[in-house]
Amino acid sequence: MPEFSYAAIDTAGRERRGRVAAPDVEAARAQLLDRKLFPVKIEDARTAEAAPLLQRSISFRRRLSAKQLTLFTRQIATLSQVTPLEEALRTITKQSEQEHVRRVLARVHAGVVEGRRLSEAMGLEASSFPPLYRAMVSAGESSGTLPDILERLADLQERQAVVRGKVLAAIAYPASLAVVATLVVISLMIFVVPKVVEQFDDMGQQLPLLTRIVIAISEFLSGYWWLLLGVIGLSGFLLWRALKNEEFRLRFDRRLLTLPLLGRLIRDLHAARMARTLSTMVASKLPLIEGLALTTRTVNNRALRLASEEIVESIREGGSLSAAMRRSAVFPPLLVYMAAGGESSGRLDLMLERAADYLEREFDSFTATALSLLEPGVIIVMGGVVAMIVLSILLPILQLDTLAAT
Repeated sequence: MPEFSYAAIDTAGRERRGRVAAPDVEAARAQLLDRKLFPVKIEDARTAEAAPLLQRSISFRRRLSAKQLTLFTRQIATLSQVTPLEEALRTITKQSEQEHVRRVLARVHAGVVEGRRLSEAMGLEASSFPPLYRAMVSAGESSGTLPDILERLADLQERQAVVRGKVLAAIAYPASLAVVATLVVISLMIFVVPKVVEQFDDMGQQLPLLTRIVIAISEFLSGYWWLLLGVIGLSGFLLWRALKNEEFRLRFDRRLLTLPLLGRLIRDLHAARMARTLSTMVASKLPLIEGLALTTRTVNNRALRLASEEIVESIREGGSLSAAMRRSAVFPPLLVYMAAGGESSGRLDLMLERAADYLEREFDSFTATALSLLEPGVIIVMGGVVAMIVLSILLPILQLDTLAAT
């Protein structure tokens, strides 16, 4: 009996590779699905062994960005409604303007032409198509609802793109304002203050304390700026290395969640993303536990990832989603309540979608309020620093006027 090499995603979200004996590719796929493995690539074992080593080696070529993947998903979802899949892929590939996008899509198109399923063809460019994405496409192919799944995937990708854009907008403006203000202060301390201080050398009087402090800081920045940059760079490198350690990363991420504003922001974003992803997967008829396991791997915060893994284990042991969320104590009460309502009414996908909508609106309101307070806060702080520098220069001048008057 022929043997087939496969690459699949298990219920824990891990990639599995191996061989399976079956009469044909479809029988091999059925065996893998029976074993709770979602195949992303199946090929004849003899063909895989004969493939050149360089062809199977790790590729460092560019992959699709999140924006490009969102655009592709919407295009394929639209075209697949009216044209065969192979023709839709060929059309999208031809109209792509960027070379690396054409290369990725051309390989997927070639895989479909060779007789692979779309999820398997996407597995040829695994760096561009995440496991969760491919698993949902595979579920749509197995259930015969691929166009509907692609439509839901496109909606999901676009919603996530909107949230990413709002997060970047919330971070970029105050960060750029703080950087510019800091550069202005440093320029004053390095280039302006030393020139003014030269005028006080012949005073013969002790300078005010504030002036002496500003002069000391100015001399340090002028003479040892390279040391300051080195300390900052070394600290950043050490933190980066420390975050590679899973135990330290877990403690660091837990501490982030306890911060007054940032912690709430991270928790709400995670909850909204999980709610919308699970809503899409439940509506796509993908088993909840498999969807949770695949979603867990996409969580960057280790504390939230650990809580999500505990939810998966709890459901696997027979518990409900809402009860597992309640025990984890990291999800907003509203999400837990709506998940419980969805489970009891049999409309879990709808309730999760409404919870995601609410959490995203809360995020918008929260960021708008935070930005309205942060902008004047940065201006006041930096204005106070500049005022101290100006005052440190004016105090000796006022002292001279007082001595001249007496």
